[in-house]
Amino acid sequence: MDLDLQGRIERFTLPEILQLIAAGRKSGTLGIQKDDSIVMVYFRDGNVVYGYGPRQTFHLGQLLKERGVISDQQLQEAVSLQAKSENSKRLGEIMISRSYIDRADLQQVVTQQVEELLYGLLSWQSGSFKFYENQFPTEEEITVDLSVENVILEGLRRVDEMNMVRETLPDLEAVYTISASQAGRTRDVTLKAEEWNVMALVDGRRSLDEVCKLSSLEREETLKLLAHLKLAGIITRTERKKETSSPELEKMANRLAGLFEDYLTARPRPHTVNRAVTSTFVGEAD
Repeated sequence: MDLDLQGRIERFTLPEILQLIAAGRKSGTLGIQKDDSIVMVYFRDGNVVYGYGPRQTFHLGQLLKERGVISDQQLQEAVSLQAKSENSKRLGEIMISRSYIDRADLQQVVTQQVEELLYGLLSWQSGSFKFYENQFPTEEEITVDLSVENVILEGLRRVDEMNMVRETLPDLEAVYTISASQAGRTRDVTLKAEEWNVMALVDGRRSLDEVCKLSSLEREETLKLLAHLKLAGIITRTERKKETSSPELEKMANRLAGLFEDYLTARPRPHTVNRAVTSTFVGEAD
């Protein structure tokens, strides 16, 4: 990937930009600007570790108050102290020093703060971006470790627009397959049951239209989940796989199945073996 990856969001969508950084296991800062709003997202080895943007991010103190961790009076006192120090001390540090919160509280809220920032970014349709490799404007004591795929999936779950589906999947006769992990990167992806079920139908042979027909979900919902999986880089377009079966192979498979059945009929397994086999399959199901 180019060290100075940059461009317009109208040309490269934010999910695509995040995927590029994650796939290359890059470290650095992604700067994103829209009008007078600027957001900075920090990456370490392809994962999101921090992010901030005064106009987009949820106020740290407000999140702590909403969770019932601090009172309104404590928040006001901390904000007042921060103003007197001319922002030389972060709000979280001030509240820890006054024993209003502990580091576990701060870690939890910072994670939520960064997640909400990223979810909001995914709705941006215009703006510019630039990636600064191995550069970080600030040193953060409290960081997070967020999978890009999970961020994209959760952010897109909040979007209810079929326009996004049509733009992402313009050709329903296209065939998709599960994408391979790149650059030796281990992907930590959390999928919901319906997403797993739809992904299981993507086999490199079926078209999107065929996947929709086989899905137990409504067509519109299936397409939405397929679009999410594509934008998260979990499925990718491919050429339709050729069927490898032939009459000779089928004949051989049927013959082997018949022989195996004859073998089981002729030689019943001992009771102890049955217990072992049953135990093995139960263990695998667990």
